[in-house]
Amino acid sequence: MLQLGLYMAKGSKKHLLGPRLAGTALLFVLLVIGYMYIGYLFPSRYDRAEALALTVGATSSTSSIPVYTPPVLDKVAYDLKLWQIANATTSKPLMATTSATSTKKVLWPAKATYPNAGAILPFKRIVAYYGNLYSKRMGVLGEYPEAEMFRRLDIEIKKWELADPNTPVQPALDYIAVTAQGSAGADGNYRLRMPAKEIDKVLVMAKKKNAIVILEVQPGLSNLQREIKALEPYLKLPQVHLAIDPEFCMKNGRKPGDYIGSVDASEVNLAANYLAELVRANNLPPKVLVVHRFTQNMVTNAMAVKPLPEVQIVMDMDGWGMQARKLNTYREYIHNYPVQFTGFKLFYKNDYKEENSRIMTPKEVLKIKPQPVFIQYQ
Repeated sequence: MLQLGLYMAKGSKKHLLGPRLAGTALLFVLLVIGYMYIGYLFPSRYDRAEALALTVGATSSTSSIPVYTPPVLDKVAYDLKLWQIANATTSKPLMATTSATSTKKVLWPAKATYPNAGAILPFKRIVAYYGNLYSKRMGVLGEYPEAEMFRRLDIEIKKWELADPNTPVQPALDYIAVTAQGSAGADGNYRLRMPAKEIDKVLVMAKKKNAIVILEVQPGLSNLQREIKALEPYLKLPQVHLAIDPEFCMKNGRKPGDYIGSVDASEVNLAANYLAELVRANNLPPKVLVVHRFTQNMVTNAMAVKPLPEVQIVMDMDGWGMQARKLNTYREYIHNYPVQFTGFKLFYKNDYKEENSRIMTPKEVLKIKPQPVFIQYQ
């Protein structure tokens, strides 16, 4: 088009277009080119709006760019589930009818922060098999070959699904990754760290059942936080969670087994904050942190334990024996110290040790208030 205009401007006198007309044509061509160039640099309002819409993820009729919607916690469903757990019911809460003269303190649901989206609890109940692959005496995980172990776990899961069809079961393998020892060992810490190849075996096993993995820490005389940090490559994985066993967190240089150990709320909070950092740094769903307890001193200053949006904390009743004693232990050391969620441990052997004692059924456990959302079988 530019060439045509120049030709007309420079044409001979015999051309039908004279010099004046040729100049006008050239000016028109230049104006058209200028308008196109300005439109490129400064798009129209419509063009800018369309560009902005594509930038923020909207799609036009001709676009196939997917829209990313970040997950959001359903707080209404979350609160309803907490209320149902606290009252051992599946009904919806009624309007508050508390008398102005009532002095009864309501402990549950526990007052805790909302978790980030993707949290397991309370939407699912974790049912875990506990143990160590090196030992047939530490728990059902390790006592039986893999196929038999999973057959038994499947039976328990079905029992819980029948007892509470409104709460799906999340299978779990609860593996003692740091075991307390009766001997000091080379470093004098009375604990043994499991080699990576053993932990890897558990991860492979769990994947077959879409199970999560909980790594238990029994630090002996070692520093609890140091033992947890040693597991960091695994705790960075979305399906791996953590448990602390205060019974074997020894103080004052005493050996495991000589007396029952303890942790303070400050140690639990340190572990929770460490997990929260991993969650944020690796864009993970919330972690579950289980803390076992069956005596007053196993968790000192328990009411100072602080759940986080990135870390859900379960206080687990870890005692064995007669049903009445287990229920009393739960009431004294779990119910009376509301942190966030509760757990209940069932023993295939120890719960039968005393006369007329037996393992409790899911229906019996579900009568407890608040209902445990973490169940561990040993």
